[in-house]
Amino acid sequence: MGQTASILSIHAIDWSGSVVDGPGIRTVVYLQGCDRRCAGCHNPRTWDWDAGIRIPVDDLVAELRSNVANRKLTISGGEPLLQSPAVIAMLRALPGFSVALYTGAELDDVPAELLGCLDYIKVGRYVDSLRTTTTPFVGSSNQRFMDVRGEHP
Repeated sequence: MGQTASILSIHAIDWSGSVVDGPGIRTVVYLQGCDRRCAGCHNPRTWDWDAGIRIPVDDLVAELRSNVANRKLTISGGEPLLQSPAVIAMLRALPGFSVALYTGAELDDVPAELLGCLDYIKVGRYVDSLRTTTTPFVGSSNQRFMDVRGEHP
């Protein structure tokens, strides 16, 4: 399903403060829609496009600015790259936020424009047989969590 730069399809927002989705205590926006369907996925409810809540980017930005006091945000899914134009628009409207993005794609598949909006990224498809509970911020040992500040144009 294609998305515009002005609307995001989200599953939920975790306002409680996650410590497993990137450095620090982070608010997590779970986007809706994923075509990867990894076996053992921790969030299969985010796969179906039709189950999402459509929200204008400007409305979500206003809500995040008002409610994320520590300015630490993680974008997860679903698959955020399927909504790249809207994610980029949202992140450009949130200067000063520390942003992590979780994708099942490889680093080379992440648009440079999106990478330039991030501080951290988790890349790699989840592989249930490689599940790990000891490597911070990833679910399987083939995945990588990277600090990309200063490593992109």
